[in-house]
Amino acid sequence: MARYVGRHGNARLRKAVLLGAVPPLMLKTAGNPGGLPMSVFDEIRAGISADRSQFYMDLSLPFYGGNLPGSKVSQGVRDAFWFQSMQVGLKAAFDCVKEFSETDFTDDLRKFEVPTLIVHGDGDQIVPIKASALLSSKLIKGSTLKIYPGAPHGIAQTHKEQFNADLLAFISD
Repeated sequence: MARYVGRHGNARLRKAVLLGAVPPLMLKTAGNPGGLPMSVFDEIRAGISADRSQFYMDLSLPFYGGNLPGSKVSQGVRDAFWFQSMQVGLKAAFDCVKEFSETDFTDDLRKFEVPTLIVHGDGDQIVPIKASALLSSKLIKGSTLKIYPGAPHGIAQTHKEQFNADLLAFISD
């Protein structure tokens, strides 16, 4: 969404939603000291290279907060995540890691001129809220930030009722 607006503008949009999104920039740089170090993304690439099947199965746990006390993420949800992840080719997986870690969407976010809902869990272990949603909400004028306490990255699955209600309320306005 951020890149679309940055390249094509807002004319064809009525509203926008960023759900657990990576913008503005995930990588730690001099200009983004709150980002994650490159070593984090190198570890992702190493995991994908070494045994991507096991890497994706292991990743499903923090993706849905399954490694936290009281989690109710099912094995079926984890298996579905694994299955979807295994459909991605190796080159596409590497390209994806590069794009979500190193692309700076700051200028793209400043171009938003439509009502924008930003939803993020403060328990997200994949995309830290401080490096993403909190900054994005400051860059997008008039955006609405909804923080789900304790929610993981996989909000659309783990908090689907709350997210769907928030989404319907947002698009109905």
